[in-house]
Amino acid sequence: MLFLYNLVIYIAGFFLKIIALFSPKITLFVEGRKNVFYILQEKIKPEDKTIWFHSASLGEYEQGLPVIEKIKEKYPSHKIVVTFFSPSGYEVRKNNTVADVTVYLPLDTKSNAKKFIKLVHPEKAFFIKYEFWMNYLKELENHTTPTYLISGIFRDSQMFFKWYGGFYRKALNAFTYFFVQNESSKQKIEAIGFKNVIVSGDTRFDRVNAILERDNKLDFIKNFKNNQTTIVIGSSWPKDEALIAEYINQAPDHVKFIIAPHNIKPDQIAELKSQITKSVVLFSEKENKDLASYQVFIIDTIGLLTKIYSYGTIAYVGGGFGNPGIHNILEPATFGIPIVIGPNYSNFAEAVSLTALGGCIPISNAEELKEILDRLLNDKSFLKEKSEICSLFIQNHKGATNTIMEIVS
Repeated sequence: MLFLYNLVIYIAGFFLKIIALFSPKITLFVEGRKNVFYILQEKIKPEDKTIWFHSASLGEYEQGLPVIEKIKEKYPSHKIVVTFFSPSGYEVRKNNTVADVTVYLPLDTKSNAKKFIKLVHPEKAFFIKYEFWMNYLKELENHTTPTYLISGIFRDSQMFFKWYGGFYRKALNAFTYFFVQNESSKQKIEAIGFKNVIVSGDTRFDRVNAILERDNKLDFIKNFKNNQTTIVIGSSWPKDEALIAEYINQAPDHVKFIIAPHNIKPDQIAELKSQITKSVVLFSEKENKDLASYQVFIIDTIGLLTKIYSYGTIAYVGGGFGNPGIHNILEPATFGIPIVIGPNYSNFAEAVSLTALGGCIPISNAEELKEILDRLLNDKSFLKEKSEICSLFIQNHKGATNTIMEIVS
């Protein structure tokens, strides 16, 4: 099985180079890995002490950030190395200030793993949520490097729990501790022989709770809102936007809408704008505009959504009509605003939990969307109840970072 695993990795690497000729995203994936070892040689010396964090993409990086910051504080003389698998993580956070070195993780071949671990020589290694690369884990185990999984999630569908997943299970021997999000994950990993498991919770709650302590002011959003009821639509996809546009077009004039689409390509922004009959202003065209006079604000840039949520009365979080499902619901929840989502959320533990509590409300069609938004807009006690549920949900689940740090430091 290990032979087949390595063969698949080599074959994937070959075909990715071909696909890169036709896909800008895969081009970033391939080209971004070409100079990784050169960068590591330049930035990490043999005498340096290092700690390595790996995340699949942007969401996992944000999830691990509270631990990265605490480790940096605890070990100020160590260099922090952050790696990404996906361009959607690396390209957004390649210039972060918390890490000393940020690079793509080379594909998981034996030779890459050996060279990477030799150059980085981490004193500790952290994998975030569910990144499991067999050769890297084996190399860390060979070097007896303390290795941790943080905010881990285990599901029956993973290969560890299949009859043919023996070599995957063996790779888990590399981990010193598994810090998992819930009791279900703990039971699953214990059932296959691992007792070094702690239910720490999800570090994302610490991450989003810290948002409340920073300056979230955006003057142009304040001007647009103009003290009126505002619905924020975050990380929307075309299927979300079709429903939202239908609702916007018949919504009361005193309700304002801010839409921050997941994809900000000009043609898709133009398509979204064309569906809306109310007055619309784009972020890219906001200068010298009387923003208060518009009813819909489309944010055709990235990096502002978290702060924008702080101005919302209600949030609609997109992605729930696609695969793998909804985007981050914790950011709007931390500001204590009720959240409406699409039907595909079962793979997101926080959404399942908050839905069960009533702070997050799933809808399946335009009629259900209209019904819940109308009620939230017209029933103040109902709105307050849902808002308080969301705020308490965040407060009651923070603390995972401290639990982890008590063990690893």
